[in-house]
Amino acid sequence: MICEVIKISDVKIQNVVGSSSFNTVLDLNALNDILEDANYKPETFPGLIYRLKDPKCTILIFRNGKIVCSGAKHIKDIQSSIIKLGKTLAKVYPDIERSPDFTIQNIVGTYDINAVLNLPTIAISVGLEQVEYEPEQFPGLVYRMREPKVVLLLFATGKVVITGGKSVEEMEQAGKNIHKLMVEMNFI
Repeated sequence: MICEVIKISDVKIQNVVGSSSFNTVLDLNALNDILEDANYKPETFPGLIYRLKDPKCTILIFRNGKIVCSGAKHIKDIQSSIIKLGKTLAKVYPDIERSPDFTIQNIVGTYDINAVLNLPTIAISVGLEQVEYEPEQFPGLVYRMREPKVVLLLFATGKVVITGGKSVEEMEQAGKNIHKLMVEMNFI
């Protein structure tokens, strides 16, 4: 059936979050002074917020050397951001590892089923153990997919937000799986 086939490009990555560690104690006050576009207010948040323009993302830097990078559109942007930060940190900490390994924590993507969805019917049909649907609280249906293990927010418009993926392949598979499920259950 043609409806079951989606192109890889149909799932659009909106945000990639990764983490890493430089394995050294960092002086955040000193880094705030030397990093352009940095913001450090320890009375409101324990980390330094560093906004990169290229690649466009935000890095949270903590005193213990751990970092969280978010706002990237591609996994390679996480890696590039960490390398860029590592080169900058090496000016102050010459022995620091300039390109530490990183872990993808979360990927958020969107997908359009291109059909109006009857969320109350879907909630009943799919099964309450995988679905949360309280339209008085939130207009979308929360679907906890088992394979891949991601969470999807389905909206009556046919728009879907996919979150919790650890790879682009998982995100693409989630898009294919939800489309296939909607076809098999005659919702589209």
